Amino acid sequence: MPTIKPISDLRKYNEVLRNIEVGSPVFLTINGRSRYVVMDIQEYERTQATLKLLAELARGKKEGREHGWLSIDELEADLGVKNG
Repeated sequence: MPTIKPISDLRKYNEVLRNIEVGSPVFLTINGRSRYVVMDIQEYERTQATLKLLAELARGKKEGREHGWLSIDELEADLGVKNG
């Protein structure tokens, strides 16, 4: 269950911060509408890394569609590695 608090609760920011855990951000509202999210830095960094990975995968998929796919042998040669 998400933690939702009015932004006015930031006057007691220690209490708001106590509610933040990995996987459990605090959503802050203004006039009953969601406006901000406060989250643990580890969760933020993990989310950013996931978004970066997904963007790179999408870019790779687009490149493959536009310019053709590499076989495993071509990939190993391109990377300078040999599989087993």
